[in-house]
Amino acid sequence: MNQLPHTLTTLPRLSLAKLPTPIDKLAKLSQQLGGPRLLVKRDDLTGLATGGNKTRKLEFLIADALQKNADAVITAGGPQSNHCRQTAAAAAIAGLDCHLVLGGPPQPPIGNLLLDQLLGATIHWTPKPQRNARMSELAAAMEADARRPYVIPVGGSNSIGALGYVAAMFELVGQLEEQGRGVDRIFFATSSGGTQAGLVLGARLAGFTGRITAISIDQTPDDHSEEKFLADVCRVANGAAELLDSDQQLTVSDFETNYNYLGAGYGVVGDLERDTIQLLARTEGLLVGPVYTARAFGAMLDQIRHGQFHPGETWLFWHTGDETALHAYADDLVGGTG
Repeated sequence: MNQLPHTLTTLPRLSLAKLPTPIDKLAKLSQQLGGPRLLVKRDDLTGLATGGNKTRKLEFLIADALQKNADAVITAGGPQSNHCRQTAAAAAIAGLDCHLVLGGPPQPPIGNLLLDQLLGATIHWTPKPQRNARMSELAAAMEADARRPYVIPVGGSNSIGALGYVAAMFELVGQLEEQGRGVDRIFFATSSGGTQAGLVLGARLAGFTGRITAISIDQTPDDHSEEKFLADVCRVANGAAELLDSDQQLTVSDFETNYNYLGAGYGVVGDLERDTIQLLARTEGLLVGPVYTARAFGAMLDQIRHGQFHPGETWLFWHTGDETALHAYADDLVGGTG
């Protein structure tokens, strides 16, 4: 079995996730579609405050915060941020105060926002474009008060956080070897890019040769943002390689990102997301979330329906876990109760 790089096993890491997460077959759905064999990697089952992909990143980020003697963490996201919910839970476990900078006006405590408050996080509302500045202001104010804050970027997407998905790719490769399976293509949702950086670097290090396709949830190719986004992802990946004392150097061309499924924008549920949520729930009893995973899974389904696969292929969807937000989108998904 592929072994983790020695350097990855020696870096600070706090056990937060229930690993390895399972790989499930979606046999009924595959048969219904007449498509490739379908598998799902269940990172919605990582277990931290209902789970999700950010838990893997937080194992390294919170460990780094503790090593630096922090007494609080500060991070940011949207009102239904899965990253913020998992950060609040990780901070509670680690005995750290948690401050969440959420973009937009105050909203009622539903879905992830309810869990943030139950987990003891302090919420700071601010316009979305000002989130990073607000985090810096909070950190400066806390330091002036003799506190020791640790700032985690949106999505936990830096080189330390990406290590979680380098390790995850080794986990997947090991599972596939044990089960005698191969995977031709992986799909997953990308937004802040840290998961994408870790998976692609991890694939290179672990010897995974399948195609890795990220479905953009909110990044667009307009105004050169594609160039900047992928450059940032590449920088994060190469920073993670440096942390691992690896001489691997990725380029922008190593990251396949599909921007064709942005719909009406971030967090806006359309027919693609609604139909995907209902199809998976009613076919496989699998819940996907309204913002990230439904859009990405729906993109994969669309490619299958358009015949963009070869006979005998196996495709894997990496479920990054955002179904907790479903509760905040009830009207968009099933309509009012009358």
